[in-house]
Amino acid sequence: MTDTEGASPRTVARTLTPALHRLAVLIGVIALIAIVGVVLSTRTVDDLTEGLQPASVANQAVLQDLTDLESAVGAWARSGEPGALDDYQEALARLPGHQQVVAQYAADDAPLMALVQAQRAAAERWLEEYAQPRVQAPGGAETFQLRRYRLGQRLFEQVRAAHQETAELFGNRVREASADATWRLRATIGSVALLTLLGWVVVGRSRARLLAEVSRPLVALEAVVHQMAKDPTVRAQPEGPREVRSVALALNELADAQSRARAVEHKVTEELRVLDTARDDFVSNVSHELRTPLTTIHGYLEMVAEEFEDTMSPRHERILEASRRNVARLKTLIDDLLTLSKAENRATTLESVDLVPLVRDAVTDVAITAAGRGIVVEQDLGDQPVIVLADRPMLGRAFLNLLSNAVKFSLEQGRVSVSLGVEEADGRRSAVVTVLDRGIGIPTAELERLGSRFFRASNAVTNEIAGTGLGLRIVQTIVDKHGGDVRIESEEGRGTRVVVRLPVQSAG
Repeated sequence: MTDTEGASPRTVARTLTPALHRLAVLIGVIALIAIVGVVLSTRTVDDLTEGLQPASVANQAVLQDLTDLESAVGAWARSGEPGALDDYQEALARLPGHQQVVAQYAADDAPLMALVQAQRAAAERWLEEYAQPRVQAPGGAETFQLRRYRLGQRLFEQVRAAHQETAELFGNRVREASADATWRLRATIGSVALLTLLGWVVVGRSRARLLAEVSRPLVALEAVVHQMAKDPTVRAQPEGPREVRSVALALNELADAQSRARAVEHKVTEELRVLDTARDDFVSNVSHELRTPLTTIHGYLEMVAEEFEDTMSPRHERILEASRRNVARLKTLIDDLLTLSKAENRATTLESVDLVPLVRDAVTDVAITAAGRGIVVEQDLGDQPVIVLADRPMLGRAFLNLLSNAVKFSLEQGRVSVSLGVEEADGRRSAVVTVLDRGIGIPTAELERLGSRFFRASNAVTNEIAGTGLGLRIVQTIVDKHGGDVRIESEEGRGTRVVVRLPVQSAG
């Protein structure tokens, strides 16, 4: 019954069920045929690959073992060297295992079993009547006996003849199994293809009806959804199957709810902004407040060190040194917190800056620290200016942090390389600053966590290398504000490469 007759609209289930039932029956039949065909083919293939072929290979190995035995007997007869007896014993030890594999497979195949037994009997006759007595007798050319040699040749020819018959039957079995598997697979594929064609016809006949009753209302609903993304006042028209109408009504209700939620979202966003500002102010204020007492404590510690110089016991000197070290660590942490807070919240004032002297100044600042540990800082900055739009102090701090880290995590008498260049990709020119050290590196599992606040690599903690875990975060924040990016490649024990890319200022 249709809408024009005044009845309620049909559901999608009532529209789709007949077609789905027919399709399900076809799919079930196809699946059943495919499963049966695959199972039968798989059994044949399994018997071929897991039973017949290994047994055939083992049968070839039996002949190889016997051939090795015959060669070893001949070598003993010609030379009498003990090594020939070793080869004989090795081949003799391998032979029973290969014979057992062949016999196990042939147990259910009477014709094959008869040939396998004949082959085994011929091999045993050759071993008992010729091979064993010959290796037990003295070796060497002087012990050669023509009658015994001819006996061995005749018995071994019988072994070869028996093996040839067995190998031919194995070959026939392999070809029969391969043909059987191929036939079953082709029959399965043909049946599935035929039923698939029939299913295609059924689907094609059902498609027109489904398009008219289900697809067109859904397409119209999709168009309304896209319009809502541009114009929140657009609403859907309830038409089509019952479920589609329900979705249209729900979509209209959702659009109304979204309009109300936007107002709430705007209010929450404003409150979050205020809270974020308060948090940053709190960090900044606390850091400033802690600076003064730390400076005072540092001053008193220096006074104590000067006043009691050469009079303190070793224990008191260690206590004093630990206090001074931890005060310095706290002061560094506070400085990094203040720098990070400024980098995140400061309104960046950009000016044209030449990166060459900026990077060179950073190299100069770390040169003394590097020289104290025997570390050489190499620089390749080129002879052409590289101009970028930047906040000079903040960007200088970023490069100083990178170089300080490279020196800090380098080994004694190591080397740090700094280079500056310009690359062009996709019509955009970028300044590329690369800092490379050959230090302790970073564990691969920890690379993804780099840049997190207060994160320090496990090997840096183990080696007791001082740090706050904020240096790289500061670098990333500053570079992000300049429209650039930071990429880090590192291998533990091999060193770290940090590449900073910044957009080069255009000619305009």
